[in-house]
Amino acid sequence: MPSPLSADRSAAQPPGRGAVDALISQARRLRGEVDAVRQETRDDTADPRDRWERALCDLALHQLRDLGEHLIQLRDGPPPVPAVPGTAAAASAEPAGARRGSLLSRVGSAEWNLLTDEAGWSAEFYQILGRDPADPALTLDELPSLALDEDRPRLTAMITDCLVDARLIDGEFRIVRPDGTVRTVHMMGEPVVDTDGGTSSMWAVLRDVSELRRSQSAVRETRDVLQHHRHLAQTERRLAAELKEAVLPSWQGTLRLPRRGRPALDLAASHLPASAGAPVGGDWYDAQELSDGELLLGVGGLAGHGPGAASGMAMLLGALRGLAMAGTAPGRLLTGLNRLLDAAAEPALGSAVCCQYRPATRALVWARAGHPAPLLFRDGTGRALDAPEGVPLGATPGAAYGQAEETLDVGDLLVLHTGTLVPGHSETAAVDRLLALAPRFGAAHSARDCVRTLVEEFTTSGRTDDACVLVARVTT
Repeated sequence: MPSPLSADRSAAQPPGRGAVDALISQARRLRGEVDAVRQETRDDTADPRDRWERALCDLALHQLRDLGEHLIQLRDGPPPVPAVPGTAAAASAEPAGARRGSLLSRVGSAEWNLLTDEAGWSAEFYQILGRDPADPALTLDELPSLALDEDRPRLTAMITDCLVDARLIDGEFRIVRPDGTVRTVHMMGEPVVDTDGGTSSMWAVLRDVSELRRSQSAVRETRDVLQHHRHLAQTERRLAAELKEAVLPSWQGTLRLPRRGRPALDLAASHLPASAGAPVGGDWYDAQELSDGELLLGVGGLAGHGPGAASGMAMLLGALRGLAMAGTAPGRLLTGLNRLLDAAAEPALGSAVCCQYRPATRALVWARAGHPAPLLFRDGTGRALDAPEGVPLGATPGAAYGQAEETLDVGDLLVLHTGTLVPGHSETAAVDRLLALAPRFGAAHSARDCVRTLVEEFTTSGRTDDACVLVARVTT
């Protein structure tokens, strides 16, 4: 098996320059395009996906740079022959530093004569190993001494397998340069067989792949971080969804309050989840009988997403129900919720509308905190109730909340909703869309039918946040 670097035979002619030049131009153009994509990725960011994308671009650039260097080497032919010291070829060899700035400096070649125990290294081979070209080339027995202790057996085994079993060398190992730096190199080589079938020498090419391996390691690390964050996000979303499901009222179909005696309200509600993969928000709805025969209706939302928002919502709903059962009026009830959020270990912002309905007089007393007003539908038309003042919960310490009162008629329909029900619309535009459903509500037979209408109208695959809606129909 002849060596392509043997000094006594001419090198093979390189492939046609035109075809290789075209490949070099394509590699350079592709490298420029990848670099442009890299410039568009965000740097110094905490987002694992951004770091992963940038690491992939860096890896692609390293690989394209190596590809360009190899194509140039293919076009120009092999580097100068590594001459064995003391020969005429050695005397005429290229100066050690002549090609130090060349693109070929990342690939070096060497040949070891097993009959004379002499070696010849190219200038690039010396440069990769960080050795002085004036020093004699190491023999095959000495070469493993350059490798890290843990990699030395691997290099020794590769050389032995090549010389004894005529196996090709194709492997990586780490070296320690004289300046103490550690580099990763990739060696490829094969034995040179003489006419008698014996191994007379061995040749090899050496390539520094340290930067390439660092880029690959960065891609793996950022990929692992990205997968960890995705798994964490999925876990948090599941926990938040389970907590929210446990806290919200179990009914989403028809509920008639009060449960004993003649029902005064026909109720239905629904939670509209965000699209798949979106984080769970803190929107809620509630309806319950109070100790004095009045009924509580409410919807609201807590800023934020995930388990934190869900646990905050649970705390808020618990306080809401406790204050309401104690007979607290809607305005004072919101004042209490505002104090609760303001004093929480992790302050948060929220909104709510709370209503108390008195079946005996059909009076609706309500208050709001930075939330859309209830919508009243009567005789085929709808309107928003005149809203009292009320800042968002947690926004102003010591805030007071006003109340409003409305007398309802039998057949009236009351719609309470969170501000995220109609995505992508301002509050005014959202109210207009809801009021436009008045004819369909008028034709509905129950509160549940009205909720179905709302779900059909506002369920969308692009929803980025969840929402809640509650519908109450006056029956007596």
